[in-house]
Amino acid sequence: MISAYRAEGRRAGHSWLGQVLAAGVFVFLLAPFAALFFATDWADFHFAQGDMGSIRTSLLYSSLAVVVAVLAGTPLAWWLARGQWRGKWVLDALLMLPLLTPPLALGILLSSFYGPYSPVGSIFSQAGIYLTNTAPAFILAQIYGAMPYYIIAARAAFEGVPRELEQISRTLGRNRLQTFWRVTLPLARIGLSAGVALAWVRAMGEFGIVLIVAYFPQGIPVKLWVNLEDIGLSAVYPLLWIFFLVAVPLPLWIGLRARRQTQALF
Repeated sequence: MISAYRAEGRRAGHSWLGQVLAAGVFVFLLAPFAALFFATDWADFHFAQGDMGSIRTSLLYSSLAVVVAVLAGTPLAWWLARGQWRGKWVLDALLMLPLLTPPLALGILLSSFYGPYSPVGSIFSQAGIYLTNTAPAFILAQIYGAMPYYIIAARAAFEGVPRELEQISRTLGRNRLQTFWRVTLPLARIGLSAGVALAWVRAMGEFGIVLIVAYFPQGIPVKLWVNLEDIGLSAVYPLLWIFFLVAVPLPLWIGLRARRQTQALF
């Protein structure tokens, strides 16, 4: 009986210690956001010149970049999740390259490959498409910043779908495409939604690649840097608040919705 009380006391102590450490980490992560609230001059809250244009630029082009990332990345993610062949690890390693490359370095690589003086860039230029300091260049930079994250999340979502269910669907007479639409996609929707949310945040917040490839038109991240350099720290806070308001709600909503659906399953 005494040993049971001692064991229970140790478990309670460990639980208390874990809660304190978790609370400390939570406060550590959120402290800068509290500083943002108190540092903002609410009595003189106004946008700098060009801020509204940067907001429209980020919202429009980030949406287009995410759509392209999802449409192009979903088939690749499914192929990587379901394909079995020798040397598959090579493709996995290559997919990690954009994630492991510093954003500024990746921007330089994109400029070297798509720039007007490169063979690829000259081909696009002859077609009237310029991939530096233009809207297409902005979208291109965001795609490179967001698509790898979506592919990895989507691949994990597809790998979580039991293959037995897909095989049952095939035995019932549905072809591969019908099985994908009616079985695989619905079962992977939570992970795919998380991938979309992650791609959205990455596209909205991409700075390094966009700075090199498409300094113009200026989105929110580049405009934040310009405001800091030209005006000062006070000009950063209003635009930073708008960034959080437009970039954060979608991931939060998808995350909470996915959590509720997961809890409902169990």
